[in-house]
Amino acid sequence: MKLNDNNELFHIGLKRNEGARLAIICGDPERVKSIAQLMDEPMPLAVRREYTSYTAKLDGERVIIISHGIGGPSTAICVEELKMLGVETIIRVGTCGGMAMKVCAEDVVIAQAAIRAEGTSREYLPIEFPAAADFDVTSALVSAAEKLGKAYHVGVVHCKDSFYGQHSPARMPVADELQTKWKAWISGGALASEMETASLFCVASTLGIRAGAVLRAIWNQERANASMIDEVEADELAAARIAVEAGRSLLKQLPHK
Repeated sequence: MKLNDNNELFHIGLKRNEGARLAIICGDPERVKSIAQLMDEPMPLAVRREYTSYTAKLDGERVIIISHGIGGPSTAICVEELKMLGVETIIRVGTCGGMAMKVCAEDVVIAQAAIRAEGTSREYLPIEFPAAADFDVTSALVSAAEKLGKAYHVGVVHCKDSFYGQHSPARMPVADELQTKWKAWISGGALASEMETASLFCVASTLGIRAGAVLRAIWNQERANASMIDEVEADELAAARIAVEAGRSLLKQLPHK
């Protein structure tokens, strides 16, 4: 366990006695408090770099809610240090951009697997190893979405390192490669694009942690390019509500300590 001089984990700033068996993680530090407030007794823990953390109670059991920042490297560090605190199950709550035409803005995408078009996961597992979610976590997320009446899709998401490589590929020196692969991902059935899930799944596999991800689609550039406009009311906590409900059932599956 990598500790600093204050007996805290080096990056996320939590101490050994601040662990939990379930963690809900998100990219944006400003979303942590809102997610924690969906549970009981939310309390701030630490603020360190991109890692803002809270604790809360879910059916009486302690949960950690923490931001992981943007991209694979910071996500991997977060997962590594949560494992050091005894976390056994991680649910990522995030946002994504739709790729499949059926994914409308404000739909929820539950990631069953991720395309490893980023770099972090390659420092954990060979590229032939799939970035796959835990079956029990995925099933719990599906059940939660159905219980809450939220439109959802389950399948493969695309995970990349460059946000602008996706949104402005034509100005990149590797434009031909980016655009050809984008078409291939869509042809293969990719639902949406984001930046962290492949790293989460591969690090979790390496460490023996159950992991899943639920993502709120905030737009779909393919639908926009086809002049299909989704006029819906934004629900920024839709994915978080699903994650909390899924966490409730997942905690019941764990043996009591």
